[in-house]
Amino acid sequence: MNEKLLQYLWNFKVFTDFNFKDLDGNPIEIVDFGKWNTDSGPDFLMSKIKINNVILAGNIELHVKSSDWIFHQHSKDPNYDNIILHVVYQNDADIEEFKNKNIPTLELRNHIDVSIFGKYEKLLKETQFIPCEDLFNPNKIQIDFYEESLLKKLEEKSAELEKDLKIHKNNYEAVLFHSLAYSFGLKVNAHFFKQIAESIDFIVFNKIRQNKTQIEALLFGISGWLENPEDEQMKIWKREFDFLKVKFSISDLIIRPKFLRLRPPNFPTIRLSQLADLYHQHQNLFSEIINAKNSNELIRIFSNIKASEYWDTHFNFVKISPVDQPKVLSKDFIELIILNSILPLKYNYHKYHNEEIADEILAFYRHISAEKNSIVDGWKNLGLKIKTALQTQSLIYHYKNYCTAKNCLNCSIGFKILKEDNHV
Repeated sequence: MNEKLLQYLWNFKVFTDFNFKDLDGNPIEIVDFGKWNTDSGPDFLMSKIKINNVILAGNIELHVKSSDWIFHQHSKDPNYDNIILHVVYQNDADIEEFKNKNIPTLELRNHIDVSIFGKYEKLLKETQFIPCEDLFNPNKIQIDFYEESLLKKLEEKSAELEKDLKIHKNNYEAVLFHSLAYSFGLKVNAHFFKQIAESIDFIVFNKIRQNKTQIEALLFGISGWLENPEDEQMKIWKREFDFLKVKFSISDLIIRPKFLRLRPPNFPTIRLSQLADLYHQHQNLFSEIINAKNSNELIRIFSNIKASEYWDTHFNFVKISPVDQPKVLSKDFIELIILNSILPLKYNYHKYHNEEIADEILAFYRHISAEKNSIVDGWKNLGLKIKTALQTQSLIYHYKNYCTAKNCLNCSIGFKILKEDNHV
């Protein structure tokens, strides 16, 4: 057993039973196993559990042994402050900190079939991009699921948005803000940015959006960066944040984004400033997005967005950068925002109003360039000619839902290969 395997089993819910109990014998229901976090910090984010008839929301940390919590020195790391459950394969030590904070520990040793260890080791040895890689020939097997897969993805995303809309009483502007924050955070900070956005009452945010300095001050303050201002601009943001906290009774909650393994243009300081500029420049952002008729109109909304002047000579606070230039949104980043946030919400909005928009939305995707990432590269290496975002979005969805799950019998490619090669 190793920690990676334990995370894998938790993520894919590979257990003999789900009659989970903590070390004191209290039943634990896993309402949401959480999102697997491959960066620093807790292993699973945004999880939910039910214990003693109380639902807890937060993060889950997994270890092979309970004592690993001590060896890894998580107690000293503020990223682990919101742990709601400690999951271990073997409980070899009582953690006093968990007892004091009433954080339950779940031991999985009796919920895992030991035969899975050998099977998993075999899976680890697989080096192919997709299971049928040796049989797939794009010249013989035409891919015909592009539109179908993209619409499936949009429906799934729409269902997720419905949950957020229900929580926020169908306030589309607030949900748009949360979704944009998530996208601006990219992979590393997506959840942190969304938590920051959700911690702000959108009514309050709306009242200050004409003042870009106050928007930045609010976002930077909640991120915990203004506690000890070291230059004049930081002191200005600090004063504004202190004023906003008192005026709008903003809580002392601190949500710290990460800088680890990020290129400087993607630092959370730059992305939050750009998000502030977007809302400052476009006072009717939601209406502009909903009324946009094509991808060029959407791209124009984001084309003049840039971080404030302070960031022309900085990537982080205080330290002057040798590069002096405006931090604008790149075309690739703009298109990524449109694909991940704007079009799914646009699809949901028109669907909510019983307006047929499928063909129009697909046209948006057709006129946006193909994405650049490792999954798209994998398909290209198999010989596929990929030119549009409609193709990349569909192929990414197919890869995640069929190829990685080895769901070949329900895959149109797998069906065609079996039909083509049934003589083998």
